[in-house]
Amino acid sequence: MKAMILAAGLGTRMRPLTDHCPKPLLPVAGKPLIVHHLERLRAAGIVEVVINVSYRGEQIIESLGDGSSFGITIAWSREETPLETGGGIRQALPLLGQAPFLLVNGDIWSDLDPTSLPALGDDLAHLVLVDNPDHHADGDFHLDSDGRVREQGEPRLTFAGISLLDPALAAQHAPGVFALAPLLRQAMAEGRVGGTLHRGAWVDVGTPQRLASLDRRLRTLSG
Repeated sequence: MKAMILAAGLGTRMRPLTDHCPKPLLPVAGKPLIVHHLERLRAAGIVEVVINVSYRGEQIIESLGDGSSFGITIAWSREETPLETGGGIRQALPLLGQAPFLLVNGDIWSDLDPTSLPALGDDLAHLVLVDNPDHHADGDFHLDSDGRVREQGEPRLTFAGISLLDPALAAQHAPGVFALAPLLRQAMAEGRVGGTLHRGAWVDVGTPQRLASLDRRLRTLSG
């Protein structure tokens, strides 16, 4: 299975840290945030990774190269301007192929083992969900007792930014700038989205404060 890491965002919430450094390269416990993703993917046996880049993309490409130093192969999907989540996936489909792939937001950190996720079967997506953090108390979706993800329902959970996707989810959309969420909601309405509640560690590394907190946490664990 291949994986795609979303790394094309502008990192506006991280300013001023991202004024001169793209968010995926911000250091966490002594190494760039995106390297934590690459190491976890490699440990899970996922060695073919697609990364989309835009803002300061050449810095990211120069830092990671072809991925060989991490024991993986990286294919780069360059975006002149950010295409949002859906558009970025749509552009990268020739690199991803036709088999389901793992999608990871570049600005999260988690101890989830990707091999623990079930096969898609007839679903178009399988979302990893987490309990709502304080900064996103209303959540995103509902996970019912049958393991299906619904747009409505209680209790609400937060989408962790990790999912298994069938390329068909985005393949029928015209290329360009578009979000992934509406496609997921349509698939939910068709009953084709499953979910897993991850009760392990997860952080939305969306602000300088949360970045610093994660850095302290990981340094404590490694020390």
